[in-house]
Amino acid sequence: MTVGSDDARPTPPRRLLIAVAVVAVCLAVAGGVYGIGGFGGNPADAACKPALETARRIAPLVRGEVAALAVASDPRRLPQLAFKDGSGASKTLADWQGRTVLLNLWATWCVPCRKEMPSLDALQTKLGGDKFEVVSINIDTRDPEKPKAWLKDVGIHRLGYYSDQNAKVFQDLKAVGKAIGMPTTLLVDAKGCEIATLAGPAEWASDDAIKLIQAAIAM
Repeated sequence: MTVGSDDARPTPPRRLLIAVAVVAVCLAVAGGVYGIGGFGGNPADAACKPALETARRIAPLVRGEVAALAVASDPRRLPQLAFKDGSGASKTLADWQGRTVLLNLWATWCVPCRKEMPSLDALQTKLGGDKFEVVSINIDTRDPEKPKAWLKDVGIHRLGYYSDQNAKVFQDLKAVGKAIGMPTTLLVDAKGCEIATLAGPAEWASDDAIKLIQAAIAM
């Protein structure tokens, strides 16, 4: 028998062949479910490279009251989230093109959401303008008047009112791995690209948060 001949090679054990096949199937399924190679169906976008540069610039400021913020590690554009303004008119993120946005999802049934709303209002008061805006989207699915009444009762006056009674905004962000609970907050650049994400509440009117946002909108 000649060494190296195909006939001379030992046949792989049946168990090994089965194990390899199982691993291959698992990887294929994971790729479909989790979007391996294109995270959660949210592929890299070359136009979002400036947002990634901003993320790297603000990384040293992720500390203190905003220490839980996760800066972007890939250039990703967010979905064109659809919601309504206070008059019922349709809105998407594209309506804020040219401005950095702190996009926040909240609901009256979410205690941490209610707790951080005054600080978001204060952040809008301090930094809101032609370069930056806090866009808080309410996702209560029942009584549409309840969140409006709550905001009035607690003295939230500077934030614009936005809502999505179907909570599809949350589902769209969840589909790309950017929403796992409430509240959910994303820092988005002027082109609709992710700069950073936070799962949970923060003191947005704190010095730590103010410095971070100022660095993000600095030209």
